[in-house]
Amino acid sequence: MEELSASAHKLMRTLTFDIARVTEAAAVAAAHYRGRGDEMKADVAAARAMRRELSDLPISGRIVIGEGEQDEVPVLYIGEELGRGGSEVDIAVDPLEGISLCAKSLPGALSVLAIAQRGGLLHAPDMYMEKIAIGPGYEAGVVSLDRTVAENLNRLAEAKGVPVREITACVLDRPRHAKLIGEIRAAGAGIALIGDGDIAGVIHTCEPEETGIDIYLGTGGAPEGVLAAAALRCTGGQIQGKLSALNAEHVKRAEALGITDLTRIYSTATWRPATLSSPRPA
Repeated sequence: MEELSASAHKLMRTLTFDIARVTEAAAVAAAHYRGRGDEMKADVAAARAMRRELSDLPISGRIVIGEGEQDEVPVLYIGEELGRGGSEVDIAVDPLEGISLCAKSLPGALSVLAIAQRGGLLHAPDMYMEKIAIGPGYEAGVVSLDRTVAENLNRLAEAKGVPVREITACVLDRPRHAKLIGEIRAAGAGIALIGDGDIAGVIHTCEPEETGIDIYLGTGGAPEGVLAAAALRCTGGQIQGKLSALNAEHVKRAEALGITDLTRIYSTATWRPATLSSPRPA
């Protein structure tokens, strides 16, 4: 992406504490249902609290990644306009990422919100995205989805100045990742499997000394990929993502948002907004 404009810097300074208040309200609302086994109530509570706070911000906001389509969910649906008026912004939200973690009172659940100037966020369809991410401090292009798993792990180890056996990859514990897990172990790296929390898994790469995570690999939700990319954009990390269509319905969802090239690799460094005549939910 291009360097932030003066207006974008002003927007960040103005909204920083307001955004924290929004996510805090959603997290507190969800926490009332922590450990009670009801994922839906926790998610709804977080969404309603987040919407209430967003409606009070001095913005002209538009939800581009939200809870679902307008006819499916009552709040934070794709296309919903929020705010009291002001800077035109796009908003990506996940009021409660890791709803099962919250319901089971396990660590890792997050309330997530990203705000960018209008057109600054990918309108990702509801489908899978292949991802690779590392934290800050590395030269651009150290890892890439165009390389093999072994190549990426060895390049990262070389850049970090350690043997590959000291690299740990975070991977969602899913059957679809069986081949990936085998390739990581064959390359000599360690693996930290997580049950949920795709966004948190990516963010863990930003503080490897604290989390023990050096790289995130695997396929997860495309909307979560955009939110994770926003986090790494703020911290100086790197992420690449490529949409993964499993069926014809996924292809239609992408086309509805103006995305026709499913081989394209998106990153925080090269992504440009597509021209969308009539954005609608995936």
